[in-house]
Amino acid sequence: MTPEEELTHLLRPAGGGLYLVSTGRDEQLALQRKLYDAPTDADVDARWRAALSGLSKAKICVLGIPSDVGAGFRRGANMGPQAIRTRMLSEDAAYPSYAKEKGILDLGDVFCVPQLLSDDMLGDDQRSRARAALYPTLPESARSTMPVSPLSIADRAWDLVFQLNSSVKPVTLGGDHSTAWPVVASLAKREKKPFGIVQMDAHTDLLQERLGIKICFATWSYHANELIGRKGRLTEVGIRATRKDRSTWENDLDVRQFWADECNRDESKAIDAIIAHVKSTGVGSIYFSNDIDGTDAEWADATGTPEPGGLRPDFVVNLIRRLGKELPILGADVMEVAPPLRDDPTKTVSLAVRYLRESLASLSRD
Repeated sequence: MTPEEELTHLLRPAGGGLYLVSTGRDEQLALQRKLYDAPTDADVDARWRAALSGLSKAKICVLGIPSDVGAGFRRGANMGPQAIRTRMLSEDAAYPSYAKEKGILDLGDVFCVPQLLSDDMLGDDQRSRARAALYPTLPESARSTMPVSPLSIADRAWDLVFQLNSSVKPVTLGGDHSTAWPVVASLAKREKKPFGIVQMDAHTDLLQERLGIKICFATWSYHANELIGRKGRLTEVGIRATRKDRSTWENDLDVRQFWADECNRDESKAIDAIIAHVKSTGVGSIYFSNDIDGTDAEWADATGTPEPGGLRPDFVVNLIRRLGKELPILGADVMEVAPPLRDDPTKTVSLAVRYLRESLASLSRD
């Protein structure tokens, strides 16, 4: 099986990562037909496969991971990728043309079994039954090696993407924040020079494990920090909800944090300080991870853990723009958008679209 063929088994057309048979199915189909300008399901599939064939020439690849199994308090981020794409198209009908012009390829979605998170949490019997459900057309010899959980599928998919296009810039639409882990892990295999992570977040996500779980929304940053070699290469911006003081995280784990109150006192000064710190670490590039709850709950309330006292949207946008001008951004994400948690999630989803547009613009800059 070629890498291209394997991707078509691992992924689904954009918006198709959620298994729906009745409730919500019409909205899913409407998004797909609009996104692919396709009148039927068969046309959607054909145009998605045709788009994947151009992966080697893409400059940016977008992947949706509609999984919230790695979350903690309130769920609903599994609907984030679909909501973001739908809102993007409603606000900007010309987006498909823009994407084509900029070399932006939507890979589609990881197909998520909503009770699974990572293959290392499963026994042989469960993996075997899940493989039979997910890959019924593959012969047993090929099926037996395939991943079945969202994080494991995403990790394999990104590895294949980078195998086919070693310079492409990845963008992930989450999902809870654990879905940032697979792309960071794959980038660590690809990048020959040290890279940093700039993380917008109300929370540190720096637990080594949570209730015995290695990778979830509260732990991914700890493991990412270890992966990139510490040395201040993980920069967290917007922190304000933690049971430990700042010195605990910075001294024990060698991260650099810019708490929300510090940023809000003088936004321009804070952005200058963030840029100066990232440059001082000597990294050749950065990954920009944007948890929507880093933004104040006034603007981002449709999320699992909305927090007051957060960042203003303009601050986040200005930081994205400065980073894009002064440092190579090798990838980005938008995480924790949970539309079902609000009767009207438009405000949060529109903000996520704004952040996505800005990230794509920075990534598109040569």
